[in-house]
Amino acid sequence: MVELIEYLLLGLVMGGVGGIFGIGGGMIAIPVLGILFGLDQQLAQGTALVMVVPNVVLALHRYNQRNRIELRHALPLVLMSFCFAWLGALWAVGLDPRSMRLGFVGFLLALALFYLVRLFMAPAEVLAQMRYPWPWLGVLGAASGTMGGLFGVGGAVVATPFLTNVFGTSQVVAQGLSLALALPSTSVTLVTYAVHHEVDWRMGIPMAIGGLMSISWGVKVAYALPEKVLRGLFCVYLVLGALLLGLKV
Repeated sequence: MVELIEYLLLGLVMGGVGGIFGIGGGMIAIPVLGILFGLDQQLAQGTALVMVVPNVVLALHRYNQRNRIELRHALPLVLMSFCFAWLGALWAVGLDPRSMRLGFVGFLLALALFYLVRLFMAPAEVLAQMRYPWPWLGVLGAASGTMGGLFGVGGAVVATPFLTNVFGTSQVVAQGLSLALALPSTSVTLVTYAVHHEVDWRMGIPMAIGGLMSISWGVKVAYALPEKVLRGLFCVYLVLGALLLGLKV
């Protein structure tokens, strides 16, 4: 019982922090599960996905209440992300945990560099039409799906800035398409990890409940902080998480 309360509180914290950074709790959870609880990389990723999937469902439901997602834009993202997330997840569960951890450390550092560069970029120009035709969204879906399947998280985090900076969409449109991409890819990745016994449900379910309870609070805090401050703090977290996980290899 004490452990369940501990996991629930952990989910509350990670959901709140994830809401502040606008990334959900999964990106926060994986380093924490590896560093503090000693889970190997695949088990940490699979357990974090139990928290991620309900958050994506909730976020997509709320988005659909306010905005409309263009089906012709969402469909290539959804189909390709689903297929390639499955392939990425199959690849991940077959890898050596040490190699997976090193890969995840590299992924965190690359993501930190990506967000650091964006701190100094001019705001992307919003176009009336996408800069590239919709079939190119399938390429983005494949890349994001592979990343999400391999590392459990990250596909939507990278897809959103690509949609705004490369395709020229508005932030609102990019977030909706990223959520549409994330739901099938995270779901099939969770199922794949679970089939290969890389999910700790006893830990993941209370974390998911805690995350759902606190993510809205985190979003409210985020609105009160400057965007550059949030991105800077996120970069610091990614680098710190990578360094601490690197020491666990």
